[in-house]
Amino acid sequence: MMSIENKVIAITGAGRGIGRATALHLAARGACLVLGARSESEIANVAREIKTGGGKAHCLSADVTVRSDLDALVGLAQERFGRLDVMVNNAGIGPISRFDALRVEDWDAMIDVNLKGALYGIAAALIPFAAQRGGHIVNVISTAGLKIVPAMGVYAATKNALRTATEALRQECVPGLRVTEISPGFIDTTFVESSVSEPSVREEVSRRKQELAISPDAIARAIAFAIEQPDDVEIGSIVVRPTAQD
Repeated sequence: MMSIENKVIAITGAGRGIGRATALHLAARGACLVLGARSESEIANVAREIKTGGGKAHCLSADVTVRSDLDALVGLAQERFGRLDVMVNNAGIGPISRFDALRVEDWDAMIDVNLKGALYGIAAALIPFAAQRGGHIVNVISTAGLKIVPAMGVYAATKNALRTATEALRQECVPGLRVTEISPGFIDTTFVESSVSEPSVREEVSRRKQELAISPDAIARAIAFAIEQPDDVEIGSIVVRPTAQD
């Protein structure tokens, strides 16, 4: 394995859940972090925790639906650390519902964040990666796209669209650029409950989470595994889910 130490890694959605766990884990391994999230207070708290532990981190309030915010996040990495080695497109939302609930605004929001937000992150990172002739893009997707179930239709569609884009990028990429997709299953975060407004769906998801969910640290370790491989080794896809999940 190569070392993660001193790799410059940008993470979106790093204020809570998987993003936060990944930031803390990579910082403990010696990475230099550039953290983005919409909540300025949350992202500042993560950066402060990393620095208190002796790690290196800078943060920026960033909305992935605004392309210039992703450009600014990558620019911060270059300004503070001189380069960008890894872009982790983790930000996502999940206001899931049945189609007949007609929550079209929620559909639009998931497309904007889960798909377009990741594409903006890819676009921002490809510029320095081309100049460096190397880099690594990690897209956090979901097992929701591997098994389609009611109420998850649009959410799964955004994740599978990103899965398709990730594979195409992998095939297009020049030598030196690595591409990885990570598909988490039920993870113990506030991801769905904080955004699902339909009571019956929220109740079912919460019940399933209590029965099955595993720590977001499991995803952080998977991301670290992909990053720490030698430069000529690409981990294309990792699925991480509870052993009891269907």
